[in-house]
Formats: sequence, structure tokens, C-alpha cells
Amino acid sequence: MLYPQRFTQFTREHADTVAALLCGLLLFLGWFALHLGALGLALLLLPAAYVIGGYESAREGLTTLFKEKELDVDLLMIVAAIGAASLGLWRREYHLIIDGAILILIFAISGALEGYAMQRTERSIRSLMSLTPDTARVLHQGREAEVSISQLKVGDEIVVKPGELIPTDGIILSGYSTLNQAAITGESLPVEKTVGEEVFAGTLNGYGALQIKVHKPAQSSLIVRVIRLVEQAKTQAPPSQEFIDRFEKGYAKVIVVAGILLATLPPFLWGWDWETTIYRALTFLVVASPCALMAAIMPTLLSGIANGARQGILFKNGAQLQKIGKVRAIALDKTGTLTTGQVQVYKVIPASEYTQIDVLKAAASVESSSEHPIGKAIVQAAGDLDWVGAIQVQAMPGQGIVGIAQEQQVFVGNAVFVQQYVTNLPEELREMAQSLEEEGKTVVWVAKNPNPQARRGAEVIGVIAIADEVRSQAAATISRLKKLGIEQIVMLTGDNQETAHSVAKAVGIDRVYAQLLPEDKLDVIRRLQQQYQTVAMVGDGINDAPALAQASVGIAMGISGSDVALETADIVLMADRLEKIVVAMHLGRRSQAIVKQNIVVALGFIMLLLVGNFLGNINLPIGVIGHEGSTVLVTLSGLRLLK
Repeated sequence: MLYPQRFTQFTREHADTVAALLCGLLLFLGWFALHLGALGLALLLLPAAYVIGGYESAREGLTTLFKEKELDVDLLMIVAAIGAASLGLWRREYHLIIDGAILILIFAISGALEGYAMQRTERSIRSLMSLTPDTARVLHQGREAEVSISQLKVGDEIVVKPGELIPTDGIILSGYSTLNQAAITGESLPVEKTVGEEVFAGTLNGYGALQIKVHKPAQSSLIVRVIRLVEQAKTQAPPSQEFIDRFEKGYAKVIVVAGILLATLPPFLWGWDWETTIYRALTFLVVASPCALMAAIMPTLLSGIANGARQGILFKNGAQLQKIGKVRAIALDKTGTLTTGQVQVYKVIPASEYTQIDVLKAAASVESSSEHPIGKAIVQAAGDLDWVGAIQVQAMPGQGIVGIAQEQQVFVGNAVFVQQYVTNLPEELREMAQSLEEEGKTVVWVAKNPNPQARRGAEVIGVIAIADEVRSQAAATISRLKKLGIEQIVMLTGDNQETAHSVAKAVGIDRVYAQLLPEDKLDVIRRLQQQYQTVAMVGDGINDAPALAQASVGIAMGISGSDVALETADIVLMADRLEKIVVAMHLGRRSQAIVKQNIVVALGFIMLLLVGNFLGNINLPIGVIGHEGSTVLVTLSGLRLLK
């Protein structure tokens, strides 16, 4: 029973692909039967190929005709295919039925590819919804009870234990903890939260238990707003319409009207007989079929997509390959995009009479008992050194950590914390620490006391600067983007101004937007689109999802990126290599040029065939040869992008 269920599910999820495959199979079998002289079998197989491959296009074409009063290429394709088949039956030139089936097969394949591209929105929303728990632990008369998120009311008090996700936005009533807000605000370091401060749904609680008061409906939480923004941005039309979409509508109208006129007027205007008139009208529908126009686009885009995939660039649809070649402005997220998103020891400055090794060994001895990201970064930096873990370790949330290592008391924390145990902070270290903090670094002070029993008397042995490392290729990428002619490059981040400007200066970005929430990033993208029309956004976090969806081209980092960012983006850099943005833009510009060349060639062939048909210098076989020949020519031209 399992295999039939899987087969049914597969056919349901990939209906367009299955239809295209069946159409191709029936077309081949019909051609083979015709080649063997089995006319009856061929006339059974080929109509089945028409129905299976052309059903979706016929449905869409007729729906557009009756509901929107518009003629499109889908309907024109059906008319041309049926016209070719009718002419083949009438004149007993059965190979024309094959030509009509080929037209249908090409459109069936195109429809299947489009269907895959359109499934992203639903997956994006499902990924976002998984960020928040389904229930919350509500405190009522001293007892805890789990209730659905939808049942929460303003004023409810909820309990969040260490390691749990915050279920809804609220204000802390009691407790102290660090919260990982990277998914929502993009901040590179966990944020310390205490009584009276706001917490957001979807953020991860650290080591402390929290009691939170719901201060707004769950439907108004930040993460729900992110979901709503993604939905809205996905349904909005892009700032510029694709040229080919506009052209197809006008082309279909002209060809259909011209076909009707050609089938009715010549006997009255030029005295043609009806057999000649119908013959040339049907030939007109075949040679005017947009098959060559479609081949002018899809092979080119698919070749570009394959080329990008070989270089670690995943284009989710062909339209985005074209759009990235038109980008005039680009916005880049900081954390996880321009930086690695992993905090590391940036610099170790020892006090006089001590070395960097002394400072790292002392700090690692107590931080080895900590789960804080800063502690992990210090332990990682001291990994190759010979240090011993401290005992009697005690953490003071938001301040620092203390323990006893090799019979000496070691203090690691911020300046206020360490100052409680030392006589004074060395002035030269204080100046260096202030300078590092102005650059956006987090500074940790390290001190030790040879007499653990004494309250004071500890001595500062050095400071450690912690920073989110800038990607090595970031500065070179920004420089290449400027040389490529990108008119505006901006950085967006949820981090503070000092850190933001420090990173921007390091990579060569002049325009910075800091301390942004997801909706603020979306607003920036909209303002850029008003000025520059086609705008790209590069990001990796959930907080980037609305901006990625709104941007003309959304680009996500494949390794560091969150699931929702990967689902929402149009392009994914699989190896997190920023320099591939430039490669993607080159591919986009080449694809634009080749598509334009192919369209000119395709239209040129169509015009020659139409003129020849009108003057009576070609018959239907020559028209089909010209039509198919132009299709092959532009297809081979599109394959140039594989290089």
C-alpha cells in the first residue's frame, strides 16, 4: 500500500511534469508508429499527446480569454497545433500532426518549470510558522497550564524556561537571561534581558527562567508581522514588468486577428479560391507560432542556471537570472552576510608584565564552564594552550564570571564587574578598551587575585576584544560591484551604530542603516526601489525574509542562511561566497543580451516566413522547416551561456 500512496502523492505534487513526460512519450510512440506505417495506432497516440500535454495550456488560455478578455500565447499555441493537425488530416500529410504535438510538448515543459518556481511562497510561510511554539505555559494562581498561542490574552503571565523559544511578544516581569535574537533583529551577539524589557516571539531564551506579561495580542507579535510582510511582498508585482510578457500578449492578439482575416478576406480581395485561402491561413498559424520565441528564452535561461549551479549559484527561476542583470542598487545584511556571524577573539591586549598567553589561559580556565557565546569564543582561541579548568565557578548574569584556577581567583567580565575586585583599571588599557568599543567590539576584562579570601586586591592582567569576523572577500566584492556600475550599495543591520559603521568602513560601504527591525529593512528596500527600480537584497536571517521577498532579486547565503531566508530568496549562494554575487550579475547581463539577440532572430525568421506565405512562395512543409529551423538556431544560441 505504501508504494501506490507515494506514487499518488508524487503525481499530485508534480502533475505538470508528469503531463509533459507522458506527452513526450506518446509523441515519440506516435511518431514511431507513423514511421512504421501503423496509421491507426498513430492516430490514437497523437491525439492523446495533444490532450495530456495541452490540457493545462488550453484551460489557462480559455480562462484568460473568457475572464480577462485577453488573448495569450497559450491559446495561440493550441489554435496553431490544432490547425496543423487539421491540415495534416485534410491533406493526409500526417507529419504535420507531429509538428503540432511538438508545439504542445514545448509549452508543457515550460509550464512544469513555472509550476516549480511558484511553490516557494507556501513553503516560506510554513518555515516561518515553525519558529514559534504552538503552546505557551500560562501562570494562573501560582499554577502553570499549557494553552494554545491563539488563546493568549493581553495581561496573561507566561513562564519561559531556559532553552525554550519565546512564544509571544511580552514584557519581563521577573528573571534575567540572555536571548538569541539573531533570527528577528540580526544582532550578532545574544542580548541580555531583565525586568521591564521587551522580548520577541521566536527568539531563543538562554540560561535563565523568565516570567513574561503578554502586552499585545499574539496576532500582533513581531514574528507574525514578519509572516504577513512576506505574504504581502510575494503577492505584489515587481517594480518592472518582464518585456517578454508584454510582448506575448500583443503578439498573440495580432497573430489571431491576422489569422482570422487571412482565412476570410483573400477570396473577396484577391480572388483566391477557398482551398488556397484555408491552406495559407493554416500555414500562417504554423509559421507564426511562438515556438521560436519560447526557444529564444528558455534554453538561454536554463543554460545560465546550469552555469550558475556549477559555480555554486542557485537561481530558483529564470526570470531572476534576467533581473539580476538589471540591478542598479544592492542592499546587504551585516550579520552572517558581510560577516561570518560567528563571534571570535579579535584582539588580546595584556597589561605590563603579562603576555597574551597569560590572559587567554586565565580567561579560558573560567569561561570553559560557561555556555555564553563570548566564553566559547575565548575557549576556542585558547584551544592549543595548556590551561586547567577552574573550580567554584560562579556566573553573574550580565556582568561576568569568577572561579578559582591554580589557587588563584580569576575574574572575567565587563569593566564595572571587574572594578569591584581590583584597586584600579590601568589607564592605558582603559583607553585601548574605549577605542575598541567605539569600533563596535565587545571588550572583556581579565583579572586575578592570588588571595581568594580577600574581597579586593585583584590585579588586571589584560583585556580581550570580541568581534564578529568580517568575511575575507567582502571588501573585494564591494569594490567589484562598484566597478560593475552598481549605483548604490547600502548595509542593513539590527546591530548598533558603532558596530555597523565599523564593518561598513572595513568593507567600503558608505551608506549604513542600523538598529533595524524586519519591517524597517522592508521600508528601506521600498525606498530604494522608488529611486533605482531594480534592487537586490542579500541576507541570511529570518529577519531578512520580508526584505528578500520585496526586493526585485533576493539573494540568500546558503550555509549560514536560515531556512526561511533560503526559501524566500530567488538566488542562493551555496558556499556563502560573496564574490559570486558579481558572477551572478555577469551571467544575468549575458543572458539579457543573448535573449534579445534570439528574439530578433526569431522575429526575423517569422517575418520572412509570413511574407513568403503571403506571396505564395512557400508551402506548408517549407514553412514547417523554416519554423523548426529557426527554433533550433535560437536554441543553440541560448546554449552559449553554458560556457
